[in-house]
Amino acid sequence: MNWKQAYRSFYYQGAPDPQDLNLRYQNTALLTIDIQNIYMKPAEDPIERTRWAPFRKRMNEIVIPATRDLQDRFRRKEMDVLHARIACLLDDGRDRSLSQKKPGWNYLLLPLNTEDSQIVPELSPAAGEIVVSKTTDSALTGTNLRLVLHNMGIENVIMCGIFTDQCVSSTVRSLADESFNVVVVEDCCAAGTDELHYRELEIINMIYCHVMSSKELIDIMDLA
Repeated sequence: MNWKQAYRSFYYQGAPDPQDLNLRYQNTALLTIDIQNIYMKPAEDPIERTRWAPFRKRMNEIVIPATRDLQDRFRRKEMDVLHARIACLLDDGRDRSLSQKKPGWNYLLLPLNTEDSQIVPELSPAAGEIVVSKTTDSALTGTNLRLVLHNMGIENVIMCGIFTDQCVSSTVRSLADESFNVVVVEDCCAAGTDELHYRELEIINMIYCHVMSSKELIDIMDLA
């Protein structure tokens, strides 16, 4: 089964296969969402550390290497590589959106210049690459990214990052609403659990984006 038949939700069972994609180098960009130091640190609580171990394993063994590989391929073709991260402008986080102030796991206080808010070293932006900082889930809602992409002539956005069911999904939906063509690279994304990851891929696939593997994308775009 390839990307045209995979990750289908209830709504798209039996629907015609999508058309072949025309992802031209000059109007296609790679965007990586929120792969930051804070999410790769093992929790101090041993129970939480164990609970999140499968996520960190997927990130270290699959997502980060596959994302770095795609970034390098885009750079070799002189294509645009962009980055988004969660980071507030004020140390006390008053500029954060409500979703980042709520108690619990999603409470995020990541001032701009702290170590926790930085992109992981393996995926550090190259010189001259655009990095946007956001205090929202969607990378479009909280930044000028929509305007920047339009000004650059970008029509197709290739998405990597975390978390599939949160900031990735929110950004995908925002991009789709702005009439960008979006491709989500399955092995370059992760959620807290594989179940959440694959379920969200089914929800957003075909209506807001197309979901495929990095190998399929490399073949389609001739990025070898």
